[in-house]
Amino acid sequence: MNAPQEETFVSHLVELRDRLLRAVIAVGVVFIILMIWPGAAYFWDTLATPLQAALPEGTKMIATGVITPFMIPIKLTGMVAFVVALPYVLFQGWAFVAPGLYQHEKRLALPLVISSTLLFLAGIAFCHYIVFGSVFRFIAEFAPSSITPAPDIEAYLSFVMTMFVAFGVTFEVPIVVVVLVYFGVVTIDKLIEARGYVIVGAFVIAAVVTPPDVMSQLFLAIPLCLLYELGILIARAVGRRQQELLE
Repeated sequence: MNAPQEETFVSHLVELRDRLLRAVIAVGVVFIILMIWPGAAYFWDTLATPLQAALPEGTKMIATGVITPFMIPIKLTGMVAFVVALPYVLFQGWAFVAPGLYQHEKRLALPLVISSTLLFLAGIAFCHYIVFGSVFRFIAEFAPSSITPAPDIEAYLSFVMTMFVAFGVTFEVPIVVVVLVYFGVVTIDKLIEARGYVIVGAFVIAAVVTPPDVMSQLFLAIPLCLLYELGILIARAVGRRQQELLE
């Protein structure tokens, strides 16, 4: 009696393996293409632009490791390759789970996957093009004149990735709010009542995640609060749409 269930389980594992393999191959192909053109140095120079603009003229970052100048741009190119191939990777995940979803779940899942991806990328872009410029200028102006800043590229990449993840996750707040309301975990009225706690929590999170300067903390906390309000508005619209469909 268990044989059909075991066969089904094994077939699911085989399909999962195949889809993971396709996703890895896609990332690998994109990585090779990006290494050929425009090259790893291009992505590093682009990532370093906000910091280089804030450093004194003629100052460059340093690499303390022997192979660090080679490995860090390679690592960064791999991350870019994953982001570029992300739509295909998400499609493979969607194709694996879609057969087990109800029709109304399918209608919700695909827009959520697309919107969450776009919001995460928007958070990264906001951090790179708006936040970093102000933060690095503030740090450079605050530093005593007796100090010549020469950041290590490995430490810089670690800092940038942490900030990218922080802002990317922050921009997912509307998705979280909509999902919680859609599945009845919380009501819109409860979310509105919790607004004060959310504001306090936003500034606490910003103080923990970002560097200890006011500008970067404001750049994270204020968007988090605004995106929370946006999530409430979207959740209210989705709720009205559900009610119309039921009627």
